[in-house]
Amino acid sequence: MTTATTRHSERRISPVFLGIVAVTAVTGWATWSGFAEKPGVAVFLFVTAAWIVSLCLHEYAHARTALHSGDITVGSKGYLTLNPLKYTHALLSIVLPVIFVIMGGIGLPGGAVFIERNRIQGRWRHSLISAAGPLTNVLFAVVCTAPFWLDALDGVPRDFRYALAFLALLQVSAALLNFLPVPGLDGYGVIEPWLSYGIKRQVEPFAPFGLLFVFALLWVPSVNSAFFDIIDAILKSLGISDLDSYCGQNLYRFWEDTSQFCQVSQ
Repeated sequence: MTTATTRHSERRISPVFLGIVAVTAVTGWATWSGFAEKPGVAVFLFVTAAWIVSLCLHEYAHARTALHSGDITVGSKGYLTLNPLKYTHALLSIVLPVIFVIMGGIGLPGGAVFIERNRIQGRWRHSLISAAGPLTNVLFAVVCTAPFWLDALDGVPRDFRYALAFLALLQVSAALLNFLPVPGLDGYGVIEPWLSYGIKRQVEPFAPFGLLFVFALLWVPSVNSAFFDIIDAILKSLGISDLDSYCGQNLYRFWEDTSQFCQVSQ
């Protein structure tokens, strides 16, 4: 198997990642139990830590799929340890996504593991490597929304339900953005192997600006509204109401103190 060419130390889960998971668990418990004096702080820490965990899993999915497709160098680069500090652009993969969540509640696509594509044969493998990351966000969203679409909310505390709803919103938005067929995003990576050489050469200079182009479009009110309408429709199909996601985001942004409506609505 391909994994035999990687040393055990290259696949050992990083203490950094385990620490982030621990923060997620502790703050999730604090949100569930109401232990924190200010629930918004617990929700903020829980959602942020869980969001970072999902970013790590996103990048790991790219790397692991690349490993099984022929790129054995991902192990020596530290990508299989789930350590966010090993990414080629930690700023793009971790820091900026967290900042965008804090500022606007959008799941910014990360994506900063360097795959040596020349080691990989077959267009399907190249496409699968690109798709693996956003598919992880889809899976994360399914897990977060499970209590809603399974109708298993009895006994789930209100604040924890709101936190899950907002976390699901982040995962859905990240998946949608990542799957856009825009140069520089995973969606383009899925279709790129199937494009002609001439088209790829024409598109290549625009790849570094693809994400900037997408977010510039999201500043257009009509585009922004349509984008979040799609997210709301997906969340509703998974059993999450507008109220759940709205209150989750407002509880997350505890410093604005705008969650009184959510507190009296239940």
